[in-house]
Amino acid sequence: MAAARAASAPAVAVVAPATTGDADVNAFNRLLKPAGRANRPATESGIHDPANDMTLQLQPPSVAFAKLPRSSAGNHVDWVKSLASKAIEPRWDRSDPAAAAIVMDLNIVREVKGSMPDVVYPHKQHTEWLDCSNCHPKIFIPQKGANQISMASILLGQKCGVCHGKVAFPVSECRLCHSRKKAAATVAADVRP
Repeated sequence: MAAARAASAPAVAVVAPATTGDADVNAFNRLLKPAGRANRPATESGIHDPANDMTLQLQPPSVAFAKLPRSSAGNHVDWVKSLASKAIEPRWDRSDPAAAAIVMDLNIVREVKGSMPDVVYPHKQHTEWLDCSNCHPKIFIPQKGANQISMASILLGQKCGVCHGKVAFPVSECRLCHSRKKAAATVAADVRP
């Protein structure tokens, strides 16, 4: 009887997905890159042009990062500790090596829905690296309530995702941003029907 059903069942063709080289179907999602692919030489990074002779002039990340404080995520460098310990001293102005950073010590707290802790955005750690014009107004409008931010937009490389997951720690490190516990009343209000 089972053989008769199998014989009368319509044939279904199984087609393997088309691939080009070693393309990965999940290559768009930088959270799914396999471990061990961090800090590849520039010629293998997928960012730099391996055919360009100047790509060979770039220092391999494994050499550049060897003496910096370690992290378990991203490119395995704790950049905030690197700055604090003076292991690195980024130039604030490319044409004036004596120019000092204008550091803004201000935390912005974004209350999020659900049970995840609220997001704390520390301007201090960002302005030690970047001028305000790197983010404002093109990525973030500097006005309360003017920016719609979602994890979906961040994963698509917008808002925080312009840097995080590319040159800053990946968004898979949830607790680095979602770091402020909600008040008990807020959590209770979120779970009410």
